Amino acid sequence: YSSGFIGFLIGMAINIHSDHILRNLRKPGETGYKIPRGGMFEYVSGANFFGEILEWFGFALACCTIESFAFALCTFFILSSRAKQHHQWYLEKFEDYPKDRKIVIPFLY
Repeated sequence: YSSGFIGFLIGMAINIHSDHILRNLRKPGETGYKIPRGGMFEYVSGANFFGEILEWFGFALACCTIESFAFALCTFFILSSRAKQHHQWYLEKFEDYPKDRKIVIPFLY
């Protein structure tokens, strides 16, 4: 149970840090799009999604219920789909987008 709680906390930290990076991509008055850099964005396009997925799988592991695993699985499918759309958009929008970045799971997908 404690490993699930630790996974939940790590996922929450990744999610909060990734959201912070996204919120601060532009300085006041700037317009246009930028490539997120730093944190888990060095590994995946959907770093905030990865953090949330990790949170809910940690929660499911801590709870050990069918319902919590079902919720984590649904979260994975919904957020990985969104991450894939974001990843494709980044690749189309930026010629210099890091080609080795995965979609939502570091080193895998």
